Amino acid sequence: MLEDLTTAASPIPWPAAYPQGYAVVDVETTGLARDDRIISAAVYRLDARGEVEDHWYTMVNPERDPGPVWIHGLTTEVLEGAPLFQDIAGEFSDRLADRVLVAHNAVFDWSMIAREYARAEREAPVRQRLCTIALSKELGLPLPNHKLESLAAHFGVVQQRAHHALDDARVLAEAFRPSLRAAARDGIRLPLLECRPLKEWSESPAAPRIGRQSGSGGQSSGGYSSGGYPSGSWRPSRKRPACPHPNPGRYEADKPLKQGMRVAFSGDTSIDRELLEDRAVEAGLHVATSLSRLTSLLVTNDPDSSTSKVVKAKQFGTPVIDEAAFGQLLRDVAPASEK
Repeated sequence: MLEDLTTAASPIPWPAAYPQGYAVVDVETTGLARDDRIISAAVYRLDARGEVEDHWYTMVNPERDPGPVWIHGLTTEVLEGAPLFQDIAGEFSDRLADRVLVAHNAVFDWSMIAREYARAEREAPVRQRLCTIALSKELGLPLPNHKLESLAAHFGVVQQRAHHALDDARVLAEAFRPSLRAAARDGIRLPLLECRPLKEWSESPAAPRIGRQSGSGGQSSGGYSSGGYPSGSWRPSRKRPACPHPNPGRYEADKPLKQGMRVAFSGDTSIDRELLEDRAVEAGLHVATSLSRLTSLLVTNDPDSSTSKVVKAKQFGTPVIDEAAFGQLLRDVAPASEK
């Protein structure tokens, strides 16, 4: 049970412009790519002042290989009897409707949810989202990095089952409540962002085949699952192909990323580094393992660190942004310039 942190302190003036309710969400997925799927989802509904109203959890059959089982623990056998997303879309909508979606690195959770609704030929009832990474920055919290475990530790919240959607949502709700109170107390404007639901969906021609899981674990000839991934592994080991687009130069603030830009990463990220790099590659960016004068952008959540990439970025004047901002930019990467 969540500790009642909201009523423990004396009442404070509440900003009239704040939302009237929140849906604290966590989804576990088969990966981070455009064609990856949700395999479990959890929602804690909070009222305008952060009081917990109820919570909800479901597993979802992704109709493909479940991905990194060693992280989320949901095997093909466990998910085989779970409902499909279209079967739980209505109840999920009831939990999200008329509320601000709150998530840790919210652009990821929102993107996965929006794509699932589009596949189901429905529209997600979400119009605004709030990222707890962005909120922690607005509050100036002294966190060593932007992982959920660090935010939880700051507020003394104990994690019981990391990467289990229900427990991650509980932990985030416990950390969000005092964050919301602090923002209200200090009159801080919440970092709300607009959500634009997808209207339609089409699978990528190069995407793994989406097929129902079989009772034998979904394997087919050659040791591959029905989702197109090797059995026992969530994605094939491979060397990334060379970026087909020319480097258009450095990233400029307030402008979109452009295909071909060279992006380097440094330090801890809330999303697994390899998966984050995969998203960049799929968007048409070049992931650089080192930083040079040709690097378009450095992504780091700790721009004051003394890593070699951060030091070189300062020497070369390379633009630096954090993971949350990079996630936002990945939503709308401009096409490479025509020759």
